[in-house]
Amino acid sequence: MRINTARIHERLAVLAEIGKTSDGGSCRIALTEDDVAGRDLLISWMKETGLEVEIDKIGNIFGFLRGEQTGSPVMMGSHIDTVGNGGHLDGCYGVISALEVLAAYAEASETPKHDLCVAIFTNEEGVRFQPDMLGSLVYAGGMSIDEAHDIKDTDGVSLIEALISTNYLGTMDCGSVVPHAFLELHIEQGPVLENENIFLGVVEGVQGISWTRVNIEGQSNHAGTTPMSLRKDAGVAAARLTVAVREITQALGEGQVGTVGEISPKPNLVNVVPGEVSMTVDLRNIDEEKLKTAELLLSEVIDYIRDEENVKITTEQLVRFEPVLFDHRVADVIAEVAQEKVTFFKRMNSGAGHDAQMMARICPAAMIFVPSKGGISHNPKEYTSSKQLNSGAEVLFEVVRRLDVREL
Repeated sequence: MRINTARIHERLAVLAEIGKTSDGGSCRIALTEDDVAGRDLLISWMKETGLEVEIDKIGNIFGFLRGEQTGSPVMMGSHIDTVGNGGHLDGCYGVISALEVLAAYAEASETPKHDLCVAIFTNEEGVRFQPDMLGSLVYAGGMSIDEAHDIKDTDGVSLIEALISTNYLGTMDCGSVVPHAFLELHIEQGPVLENENIFLGVVEGVQGISWTRVNIEGQSNHAGTTPMSLRKDAGVAAARLTVAVREITQALGEGQVGTVGEISPKPNLVNVVPGEVSMTVDLRNIDEEKLKTAELLLSEVIDYIRDEENVKITTEQLVRFEPVLFDHRVADVIAEVAQEKVTFFKRMNSGAGHDAQMMARICPAAMIFVPSKGGISHNPKEYTSSKQLNSGAEVLFEVVRRLDVREL
C-alpha cells in the first residue's frame, strides 16, 4: 500500500487553475465563486475515492473512509481558501495529501482500525470573515455557531447568508465527531527549515497571537505654516509606535515577534500634517507570559506616545489566541517516522496560525512542516520542491498508519 505522489502534484495543479491570478497566484477567498468551485472539485475527488462526504453548519467539509471502529477518526486536513493573491500550496497541499492517504487505503481495499477522515475548514485565512481559522475555531467549540453565522464581510453579507447562497450550509453539528488524533501537513511559510538545511519539521506548538488596531487622532494642518512645536501629528505618533514595537521585541528577546502591518494615514497628502492614522500591531510568542508582557509594554508605550505627541489614541483588540502546545505523543510519532524517512528533521514551533491549533482543543494534534523556498508564502512565488512535498506526504501516510493502531 503506497500513496501516489504524482496524483498529489496533478491535483495541486488542477486546483491552482481555479481562481488563478494574472501573475500565476491563487485567489479563492472564502465562499466566493472560485472558493465554491474549488470545494466542488475536492468533493468530486472525495466521492471518486469512495468517501462518505458530510458538511457541517459552518461549511466545513469532511470525507470519511470507514474503519473497523467508527466514530473517532484519525483526521487530517487544512483549507483551500486563500488570501487575495496567494500561492498554490498553502493549505491545499495538506488537504490533497490527506485525500491521497485515504485513496491509498481505498485502492488497496485495506480497512483501517479507526475511521480515516480528510477535513477542509472554512475561512481559514480570515480574509472575508474575521477571525481567521473560523471553521476550525467553531468546530472546536471556541465560538458558537450562532455568533459565527452573524459575522459580516465588508459588503454586509453575513456568513449564514454566504453559506446558504453557496449551498454549503450543512446539517452536521460542529464538533459532533471528535477525532482520535488530528494531523495537519503544511508548508512552513517561513525560512527556518531551508536556512538550516532541514528536510522536515515536527511542529510541537503554535505561537500565541495578539492583534490590536490602534487609532490615532491628531489635527490635520498645513505642512508649511504649522510650527513643529504646535503640531498634533498623528503620523509621527504612528512612526514612534512602529519603532517601539521593534524595541519591545528586542527587549523580550528571541521568540518574541512584532509587526506593524497596516498604516493608513488621513488625509494622506504630501503637504498636509496627518490628522488621523489607523494602524495594526501583531504580537506573537510561544510563551503566554511573555506575550502578556509584550501586550503590557505596548499599552504603556501607547500611553507615553499619547502624552508626548499630544494626540488621542484608542485601541481595539482584533484577535487574541493563546499559544498552543501540541500533544507530545503525536509529535513523537511524527519524529519517529521522520527519523526513518528523511535525512534531517527539526522539532519546532509555528509562527503562523493553523487549523490544527484549534483542533488541539478537542483531541491530540500536531503538525508536519516541509520547507518553503525563501520562506515565502501568501505570494504567487510560494514554492516547495517536488521531492520535499513527496517526503512530507509520505511521512503523513506512515504517521496515520501508526496512529491508527495506537492508543492515545
